[in-house]
Amino acid sequence: MEYEIWHNYWKSVVQKPAIVIDAIDHCDDQFFPSIKKLLIILATHPVSNATAERSFSTLKRFKTYLRNKMGDERLTGLALMSVHRDLAVQLDAELVMKR
Repeated sequence: MEYEIWHNYWKSVVQKPAIVIDAIDHCDDQFFPSIKKLLIILATHPVSNATAERSFSTLKRFKTYLRNKMGDERLTGLALMSVHRDLAVQLDAELVMKR
């Protein structure tokens, strides 16, 4: 019943949400509690296992025996740069070193 009402609601809407987060914003907890839970799970679920696996693989590479004493802030920064290397390539090295 809840699903049918939700489905019919979106049939009548012209501009549908492009991402799950927008659908969550339109979902009322009192009328659609199950749908809201499903949307939240969907929003927090990785697109594929590769995303989570890549993150763990990156952390494993950084957190070796020799680098065990590395500070958490530096480790986090290096891990983020590795996971998002497509963005890291665009960074200006001079600006990063000045910080």
